[in-house]
Amino acid sequence: MGKTLIVDDEEDMRVLLRMSIDRADRGLRVVAEASSGEEAIAIRPGLDLDAVVLDQRMPGLTGIETATAFLRDEPDLPVVLYSAFIDETLAEEARRIGVRRCVKKGDTTGLISALRELKACSGDCD
Repeated sequence: MGKTLIVDDEEDMRVLLRMSIDRADRGLRVVAEASSGEEAIAIRPGLDLDAVVLDQRMPGLTGIETATAFLRDEPDLPVVLYSAFIDETLAEEARRIGVRRCVKKGDTTGLISALRELKACSGDCD
């Protein structure tokens, strides 16, 4: 486990996340990236994923909208919302639709910890 899809409209953020996740090792690695929710949904069928990291604010579909689409088909897929704009309202909405973790953008240590925790749970933790 640990195969991750990163979805963020900012290329520099995708590069930073990929480097951080890949350097963390411990079975975590980025297997694909997408610059929009629409692109992520389009490439999803061909990917063997263990987790998805989603930005919230992107052109087109938001992270919540993208998560809703993923979780409708795969309710056990670990989704992490990674955004600078997380507040209690957004975090509650994310939990309601099945997002496993919300991490404030910039907290790469927290993101790595969340991915490791989800990996250790093997889909059995909320």
